[in-house]
Amino acid sequence: MTKVLEGNAYFKNLITIVTIIIGLLIFMFSIDFLTVSLTELNNEAANALFTATSNPFVGLFIGLLTTALIQSSSTISAMVVVLVASGNLSLAQAVPVIMGANIGTTLTSTLVAFGYILKKKTFRKALSAGVLHDIFNISTVIILLPLEVYFGILSQLSAWLTHWFIWDEPVGFGEIGLNGFFLRSLSYELFSLLSWPLLALATGILLMIGSIKILSSLAYKSLITPNFKKVRKHIFNFPFRSFAYGAFFTAAVQSSTVTTSLMVTAVATGKVALRKVFPFIMGANLGTTITAVIAALYKTEAAISVAIVHVLFNLIGNLIFLPFPRLRELPVRLAKKFARQTANNKSIGFAYILLTFFVIPFFLIYFNQSEVKPETPRVTLEKREDVAFVKEFCPTKPPL
Repeated sequence: MTKVLEGNAYFKNLITIVTIIIGLLIFMFSIDFLTVSLTELNNEAANALFTATSNPFVGLFIGLLTTALIQSSSTISAMVVVLVASGNLSLAQAVPVIMGANIGTTLTSTLVAFGYILKKKTFRKALSAGVLHDIFNISTVIILLPLEVYFGILSQLSAWLTHWFIWDEPVGFGEIGLNGFFLRSLSYELFSLLSWPLLALATGILLMIGSIKILSSLAYKSLITPNFKKVRKHIFNFPFRSFAYGAFFTAAVQSSTVTTSLMVTAVATGKVALRKVFPFIMGANLGTTITAVIAALYKTEAAISVAIVHVLFNLIGNLIFLPFPRLRELPVRLAKKFARQTANNKSIGFAYILLTFFVIPFFLIYFNQSEVKPETPRVTLEKREDVAFVKEFCPTKPPL
């Protein structure tokens, strides 16, 4: 009997490992295929959308709205990596989009809180946990977006750090990346079969979302075990341990929406206090950057810079709040106050969701696009070179 059980366990582990490898290969292929598709895509609507990101505030709301619609900041961050790698976005344009994606991904935890709307006390606790993630990301954006707009702090720093990760000659935008040796030819084959750029783009997005779902569901099933439930009550008493666990768990699941939604339930049921959950949520924010890192590992140095921007944004936000208990208390108090008011007047919560995540971003993007000139030339793979990238974002480095 014991041998049979061991054999079953070994077989299950083998299936899990094979599935993870398949999921990673699909994810890598989706990134490469999207790069090829976006290179060939050249229509007026796409050009207008890409050009709109020249306004950092519009870029912020593009990231917010698209993430709120598909509910996956991992997908959006990976897409931004592809856009930069294909030359459709500059690094400076990508930074606000990444910031917006961090805000947009918080919608899920807020919606989960509304599942407790019929029980006033439970709803108040759940909503405070749901909007805590919102408040943290919005606060970080308020601090870092002006610094990026006026001083380019994130884009300049990430471009400088990129050269610490690249020792050889950088890969050109028109050349094959590290994954191209076995995936680029397959990407071209599939693109030639589909023949229509928009259809290829949609296929690439679906492949990416599917691969992320495969990887996240496997990690979720592996981590949510009876042992995890026993450990859970011990980690929240230590802020840095809670932060580390939130980062690890989210990196494994590749979805901060999953982990933060779990915290909403934990707070709503009274298992964990709100202030003890906050470090875990901050860790989840950092852990979700793993997708952009994976997407950039086999891309150009521009794409690596985008991944570093994502990590820097979340890391700096954590460094602002995590080490200082009094600062950590401010978002907690704001979340509790908002939850109390919404528990007494439910329309406040609905108005907050509609205005913050949909109405304001949509109208800002729409009216800005009407002012954009479609004929503005879009930078293509063939026209842009890494030398220009280095000169623009790392002027201290001599030309290659």
